[in-house]
Amino acid sequence: MLTNNTITKIIIRFFMKFDICVPILGFEDVKKVSLEKIDDIFMKMQSLDDEHISFTLIDPFVLREYDFEVPDKIQKLLQIDKNSNLLILNIVLIQSPIEDSVINFIGPMVFNTQNNKAAQIILTESINYSVAEKISTFLKK
Repeated sequence: MLTNNTITKIIIRFFMKFDICVPILGFEDVKKVSLEKIDDIFMKMQSLDDEHISFTLIDPFVLREYDFEVPDKIQKLLQIDKNSNLLILNIVLIQSPIEDSVINFIGPMVFNTQNNKAAQIILTESINYSVAEKISTFLKK
């Protein structure tokens, strides 16, 4: 199970490239992406196949308790083992003001930083997460 305590924090200084092993829902033609750090919470995932496709990603562990099982099939595709360094990020739709931005907790992106393979998984069985949760729900007031 992936939790705040079991995920190795990976610092991406500039950018890393990843092969997408399981298509991103709605963006099946995206096969290669780069990750670029924006700040301590946000990253930009840019398609290397189409310069017009990019996503803003967020570290979910700074916002909430977040845990899930990576399906065996995905573990095999990403070659995940007990020593793998994984980076878990969620797609966020940035709005103005930022408090209106929404996060997709149902479809996390899983990055294996040791072999540069990535996949989006869909948490179909989850009742704890939603596809569009407002970021303001998690901001300290």
